[in-house]
Parts: sequence; C-alpha cells; structure tokens
Amino acid sequence: MNVTFQQNRLSWRGFSLVEMMACVSIIGIIAFMAIPSVTRMRNDSERNLAIARAEALNLAQASFIQVRGRTQAALDWSAASSTEAKYTLLRPYLSFSEATLATFMPSGYSVTFAPSITSMTKAALISPSGVIYY
Repeated sequence: MNVTFQQNRLSWRGFSLVEMMACVSIIGIIAFMAIPSVTRMRNDSERNLAIARAEALNLAQASFIQVRGRTQAALDWSAASSTEAKYTLLRPYLSFSEATLATFMPSGYSVTFAPSITSMTKAALISPSGVIYY
C-alpha cells in the first residue's frame, strides 16, 4: 500500500520553486530588453505624427492661398495675430482637424507659422528636444 501512495504522489508532482524562479527570471529579462524598444517606438511614432501633421498644415496653407487668392489670403493671414488664429483659418482645408492647434499636434510638439503667407515658408516644427527640419 505504501508503494502505490508514492506513485500517486509522483504523478501529481508540480513545478519546484527553482523551476518557477527560473521562469520568472527569464520573463523578467525578456521584459527588461523589450521595454526600451517599445518606448523608443512610441517616441518615433509621436515624432512621425508631428511631422505628418505639420505637412498637412503646409498643404492646408497652399489650399488656403488657392481658394482665397494670393491677395485676400495675405490680408487674412496678416490680420490673424496669433498662431491659433492662423490655425483657425487653415482648419477648413484640413481633412482632420481638432478644435485647437494644441490638440491637433501631439503633446510636446508645436508649430510656428511664417508671418507672411506669400513666401510659402513651411511651418516650423518644434519638438521637446529642439527644431525638427522636415
């Protein structure tokens, strides 16, 4: 009877503490290696989104000039005193636009428009680390 009890006990054997610790440490090492690349990919995607949105603003600026005409567009542009007012002029020419420029751009990124629209200068894209030339 004692022999069958030991065989029963062996058949229900689980993982030892050493095996569990080895599995947890391997998972920890994999996570330790993966977290920096996930963070880097997130930063790269935010940067790419900011560049795409700045390019969309530049295209909206060109459409604004074409629709209103160069003279009227220059007058409207110079009358808009702030960056937010200039964004309001461009909003109808964007396929996707938020209510404000701060919500349109990813957090930490901003754009500065040229004072004159007739020169067709790109909007300056500013990131947390400095100016991005795109």
